[in-house]
Amino acid sequence: MIPIFIDGPAVEPVSLAEMKAYLRVDDDGQDELIAGLVKAARLTVEAASRRILVEQRWRVVLDRWPHGGTILLPLSPLIAVEGITVTDAEGNAVALPAGAYETDALSDPPRIAVSGAPEPGRARNGISIALRVGFGTAPDSVPASLRLAIRILVAHWFENRGDMTGEQILPPEAFALVAPFQRARL
Repeated sequence: MIPIFIDGPAVEPVSLAEMKAYLRVDDDGQDELIAGLVKAARLTVEAASRRILVEQRWRVVLDRWPHGGTILLPLSPLIAVEGITVTDAEGNAVALPAGAYETDALSDPPRIAVSGAPEPGRARNGISIALRVGFGTAPDSVPASLRLAIRILVAHWFENRGDMTGEQILPPEAFALVAPFQRARL
């Protein structure tokens, strides 16, 4: 199963103005740096928690249907399955009707139960699942502790530019905020 990033997010969980206030930065000379640090911190928190924070579009491709017909998705939390296509032997992508699968967004990991779907006609990447994942579209939909972890991480990087050594990804105080959201590896 291969997740492929398509699009998003439209906003970051922490706005530039909010981050500048947290850092006590008044001038606009560091805006590009701070915005870049916010994006990097979001990506780091997403990687550490194995959860997508703000709504993004992804595609997951499979070679064949899993035994039993239940697909455990590698991305969480699931907002919606936008569609599933199966590529036939001629290379045509055929949309699976919505009644051929059932989505369980509440389980962790999210899953899709497929029944009566045709087998793909090609050996590799014959099944494509379009997804929307994340806690929601707005920054406020992201849990407050994950947003705080981003602010702490950005402040740490901002104050320690070029001074960091070692392998530590998150400062301990940010890691403590992310830990309850960590999703086990599949």
